[in-house]
Amino acid sequence: MKTGIMRARRAGLVVAAVALVAVLLLAACGQAAPSGGAEKVVRLGFVAGLTGPASAPSQYAFRGVDNYVKYFNEEVGLPDGGKVKLEWVDTAYQLSRGMSTYHRWAEEGMPLFISVLMQETISQKPLAKKEGLPYVSMASSEPAIYPPAWGVYAESPPDAERFAIWCDWIMENWHEDRPPKVVFVGADMPFCRDPEIQGTKYAESIGIEMLPMIIVPYVPTDTTVQMMRLQELGADFAYITSVWSTALPVMKDAERMGLIGKVQFGGYENSQSKALIEQLGTAADGYTSPRTVPYAEEVDIPGIKLQRDLEIKYQGKPDYQGDEAHQLRSASVACEALSRAVEKVGYGNVDGATVVEVLDSMKDFDPYGVGSITYTPDDHRGALKVCVYEIRNGKVVPLGDWKQVPSLRPE
Repeated sequence: MKTGIMRARRAGLVVAAVALVAVLLLAACGQAAPSGGAEKVVRLGFVAGLTGPASAPSQYAFRGVDNYVKYFNEEVGLPDGGKVKLEWVDTAYQLSRGMSTYHRWAEEGMPLFISVLMQETISQKPLAKKEGLPYVSMASSEPAIYPPAWGVYAESPPDAERFAIWCDWIMENWHEDRPPKVVFVGADMPFCRDPEIQGTKYAESIGIEMLPMIIVPYVPTDTTVQMMRLQELGADFAYITSVWSTALPVMKDAERMGLIGKVQFGGYENSQSKALIEQLGTAADGYTSPRTVPYAEEVDIPGIKLQRDLEIKYQGKPDYQGDEAHQLRSASVACEALSRAVEKVGYGNVDGATVVEVLDSMKDFDPYGVGSITYTPDDHRGALKVCVYEIRNGKVVPLGDWKQVPSLRPE
């Protein structure tokens, strides 16, 4: 008797489950399509190393992009009330994951994505036109940008061209009879060595003596030997080519060894971070960087104020390191490109080719005052002005005007 009752109950549950599935399927099939016959949603990808060593900068990048896409959907939107659907993938700094994601998105018809990692940006360049999937990279690099390729865009120039403006600043303020001695400090990886060749050529062309690059781990624990080498070389200036999570331990060792004040330190703009200022204290004063976006505390600039407001709205408090305007600018460029593509071909027809047409004709697009973007078929560098900033009394301040970077195309 008990067995028969249990069988009946199980049969009833199966019938109910089947009926529920049928109802859901009918409901889904019976939903009215949006006007125009196509769903008013366009996909946008985001790929980065969100876990793994030194992943903090990528996590900030994702939060900034995600915040802006939410804001865009709520306050701006695609034509006729459409939305951007942000889809993200964590590669954990594994190139194979980045490549498999690229192939999958291309097969699915993803029209555009934002990239953060230089190695992936470079590796995906030969595939862009073949697979029809363009991208905007926050990790601008010489191999990705030169020569210009179909569908491969940066929102700021390669580091060698930013470094050139820093070198100009050095020469404008150098008053000794001998050439200033400058050294790169960074990890032995493409991202950190990106400015080495063209940056060295430019520096030497204007009278700077470039010293051999000093290699440190990407996640350093002790750089005593490297700082001793820097001292032995007699460097006047040291340019850290990596992110703040690398620069911080380097600077701590430089402070411990008494090099602060004897050597003028500076570096890649991400290294000029809030964390570096907070943990070094007064030892951070004098640290310079050629910035391609305003610093995160310049809230008199509309884009910086917007980013701060979005951090408070979505994270509950200001949450920044310094260069988050890159995220706002990259996301703004992507959303604007998708919006123009929808206007051009309509929902359901937006693809990589349409996005490339739109981006290649984008001119003087300045998202909220954080730096004007212009693309042409022959120049995919994006915003081309740089300003040298310095840490003074714990504040990051500009030292002069924004200047146009040179084009340092490899010969």
